[in-house]
Amino acid sequence: MNILHVYPKIPEETFWSLKKALNFVGKKAALPPLPLLTVAGILREIKPDWNQKLVDLNVEKLPEADLEWADQVFVSAMIIQEKSVREVIDRCQKHDNVKVVAGGPLFTSQESETEGIDHFILGEAEITLPLFIQDLVAGKAKHRYETDQKPDLSQTPPPEWSLLAPKFKQYSAMSVQYSRGCPHKCEFCDIRVMFGQKPRVKEISQFIHELDLLYDAGYRGSVFVVDDNFIGNKSKVKRLLPPLKDWLSQRNYPFKFMTEASIVLASDHELMEAMSEANFYKVFLGLETPSKDALKECNKGQNVNVDLVEAVHQIQAHGMMVMSGHIVGFDTDDESIFERQIEFIQRIGVAMAMVGLLAVLPKTDLEKRLREEKRLLLKTTGENSNTLTFIPKMDKDVLINGYYQLLNTIYAPREYYKRIDVFLKEYRPTVKRQLSLGDWSNIRALLLGSVRIGFSLHGYYYWRLLLKTLVTKPAAFTEAVELAICGVHFRSVTRRIVSSS
Repeated sequence: MNILHVYPKIPEETFWSLKKALNFVGKKAALPPLPLLTVAGILREIKPDWNQKLVDLNVEKLPEADLEWADQVFVSAMIIQEKSVREVIDRCQKHDNVKVVAGGPLFTSQESETEGIDHFILGEAEITLPLFIQDLVAGKAKHRYETDQKPDLSQTPPPEWSLLAPKFKQYSAMSVQYSRGCPHKCEFCDIRVMFGQKPRVKEISQFIHELDLLYDAGYRGSVFVVDDNFIGNKSKVKRLLPPLKDWLSQRNYPFKFMTEASIVLASDHELMEAMSEANFYKVFLGLETPSKDALKECNKGQNVNVDLVEAVHQIQAHGMMVMSGHIVGFDTDDESIFERQIEFIQRIGVAMAMVGLLAVLPKTDLEKRLREEKRLLLKTTGENSNTLTFIPKMDKDVLINGYYQLLNTIYAPREYYKRIDVFLKEYRPTVKRQLSLGDWSNIRALLLGSVRIGFSLHGYYYWRLLLKTLVTKPAAFTEAVELAICGVHFRSVTRRIVSSS
């Protein structure tokens, strides 16, 4: 049996793609398709004699010869990849012998709306995929496999890195997973819906083994621990970090880690210190809004009784650059929210602050409430920067125009570089890097940045940043260059969003 794993394209002109920033470092995509690599690992254990290939449309094209070779095409996708998914399905349907097998958030949430799929593998693949393979071999595969059960992650096999190893240099980071689930109950979030409220974790030896396999495959550099809330089970994480630190030290720190967490991190100095010592250098936080009323409205209680500005500064003082998510469009928001968000974002000093309109994800508490209130308009596309899918309490035009003004302000060079200054003032670099003569990405970023940004209309801000960083905090020079080139991407996306109105 020939299995072709295809990962659909993510739209380039979104804040999250970082496409224009990746061009500076010679990369094509931020992260590899970990879900498909994990599925390939499960298949390897069940059917080691089956042939497998991987095509990631974010870094390469899908050859016609691969479709002719394949018996089954496995597709995993998020909602924002729906357009590319449709194109992949259409191409598969031109080959009579090719069956399409689909899983992931897009299909789990919108299965009835996706035509051209032969088999749906919904829920977590550790449970549903073996059932499908068993029936497929017996010649009685069903159209749909679904479960609400949450598998024990200690039984999850490692990703099949052999499918990706030749393409490592196409990505700015690799991905691994330690846990699934989140203890919080944010109204707009679908993580609890998909993975449960009780975080499940892998065994320490299991997680370290996955890193061993990635290391042995030849990768060195950034690794994104993709957990939606890495510290959801703090006691387990605290037990993981010391062995992880030892593993890194024994290998001269081949990896540096990024992850996602809740603001709860800032209240635990022991945990922040342990993460810093285990070479965590970036963390994404869902800050959402400075409005206490809006935080209570969306049931984000963990953020309510916290000085969010001080919390961010505490985390950055422990060597972890904060990236943050922000939302406008809550029912309790009024016209003052745009200036309040601007002031808040500038004070926290987070350059990579991603601001979106409130998005209504399928099967969330927010969707249920808005449906009951008869305020739903459209299904979500996964893009939260140019489309309202519900009737807001604020006047729609006021909300959209205020949002555009917010984006134009925070990504304007002056305000953007001011945030970098605040960040550098609070930041205490602790990351340990393994030097590699074969990795020219940082040098390339500096050279291209000096030409493309340094000689642009806002080159003054760029040169001032580099000189100031060299004098006051040279250990953070790499981060300063990175943030400068990310600003190019954010301004490009902002122009696209605003011009599309």
